Amino acid sequence: MDLQGSFHVYDTTLRDGAQQEGLNLSVADKLTIARQLDGLGVGYIEGGWPGANPKDTEFFRRASQELDLRHARLAAFGATRRAGVAAADDPLVAALRDSGASVVTLVAKSHERHVELALRTTLEENLAMVRDTITHLRESGQTVFLDAEHFFDGYRSNRDYALEVLRTAAEAGAEVVALCDTNGGMLPDWVGDVVHDVIETTGARVGIHCHNDTGCAVANTLAAVDAGATHVQGTINGYGERTGNADLVSVVANLELKLDRTVLPPGLLGEATRIAHAVAEVTNVPPASRQPYVGTSAFAHKAGLHASAIKVDPDLYQHMDPTGVGNDMRLLVSDMAGRASIELKGRELGFDLSGDRELVTRVTDRVKRLEQGGYTFEAADASFELLLVEEVEGVRPSYFDIESWRVITETSPAAEAVSEATVKLRAEGVRYVVTGEGNGPVNALDAALRSAIGQAFPEVAKFELIDYKVRILDQGHGTDAITRVLIETTDGESSWVTVGVGHNVIEASWGALVDGLTFGLRRHHR
Repeated sequence: MDLQGSFHVYDTTLRDGAQQEGLNLSVADKLTIARQLDGLGVGYIEGGWPGANPKDTEFFRRASQELDLRHARLAAFGATRRAGVAAADDPLVAALRDSGASVVTLVAKSHERHVELALRTTLEENLAMVRDTITHLRESGQTVFLDAEHFFDGYRSNRDYALEVLRTAAEAGAEVVALCDTNGGMLPDWVGDVVHDVIETTGARVGIHCHNDTGCAVANTLAAVDAGATHVQGTINGYGERTGNADLVSVVANLELKLDRTVLPPGLLGEATRIAHAVAEVTNVPPASRQPYVGTSAFAHKAGLHASAIKVDPDLYQHMDPTGVGNDMRLLVSDMAGRASIELKGRELGFDLSGDRELVTRVTDRVKRLEQGGYTFEAADASFELLLVEEVEGVRPSYFDIESWRVITETSPAAEAVSEATVKLRAEGVRYVVTGEGNGPVNALDAALRSAIGQAFPEVAKFELIDYKVRILDQGHGTDAITRVLIETTDGESSWVTVGVGHNVIEASWGALVDGLTFGLRRHHR
């Protein structure tokens, strides 16, 4: 089956998505992301605007040598020729022609006011710009798609002219005319009506490009498909200017899993979660935990009532099997947890608690009591596992015994503050007294604790603190408020999160640090 011929999935992360505030991609980043997108099976990857952006020109040069795409075709993005200049003589059109991309996506004005105010030309000349540029690129052997910028606003302002732009593009050889909701102000019913009218009036193959300013980018895209569009544009993780573009994974997952439309090569939708998170690592934009389908919370269950039902049948509180998009169900442990939540979470961690009702009740009550005191276990699986082991085995895992610890911070007006921590502990029958320095009290404690334990357990050298979060609870108490700290630790292969609570940030941090090292040692020794 020729998926590219029957339905287009077109990704514009590397161009439109890269316009997101705070997102800055190098050429190497773009090449890496392109490989990931190809692994998802998209049909087209828009690489950028060669000629207008040196980085994008370099991307296409390197892509021809370094990218071996299995599913996707690269598309170069650019504009129609300038007013009064032949397409063959326009240097930006030449850059598209010489980019090496087999597909060119041309942006064209379809809103009369944009033609007159932004391009400062006539409506007739704008049509000639569309016609001439498409004809020139087609004669050069390239496939041409048209992005009709501000189409929906232009349609409302002057329907006849907006449609004439599309008709001109199609007659000149554009294989797709994509209707762009550039300002993102449309709603699904409006989009469906316009797409239906465009197809009935022009007979062109219609695509859709939606922004998320009304929170409806995905819904608008699906409405366009329902009305007959066969080309969808979007970005991975919904990246893009302002509130972003249509999230391509949500669009594709809804089409395949809800509407039974085959739009990706078989089996590749199961890579969606991995790819979405891998791209997030490259962009350095933290993944949205509540992102549909691929977010870490997309199939996370917290309420005890939900867990009781899931224990009987996971489908009772899930709209699909999360493995269909490469995700997984998670049970969160919190003060809302019932016995079913604890039992299922225990099973997830490798403990069969089903035959010990008294134990499950004891763990449930302890979790609720601790959470009332400021702890949270829904984000700290490692601390919960240590608690569970203690209740199951009757003793908390321990590889060292702390005698005492202290930390001091010294500062002067002319120098930065320096912290020094001393830790006294026993490990493997040996007493260690170690001092560590750091740029803050927690950093100094971490250095001293690792140095001491590392002499007995060398594998601690691989452990690294990679995330640190502080939250002040009961803020009305001011400096006397309770503090909660979450620490994420890695051994280079996986990571785990621990929680500490105390009357100050140092005390809370100490508890989370000790749990983090204890859990890591247990993982390596059990």
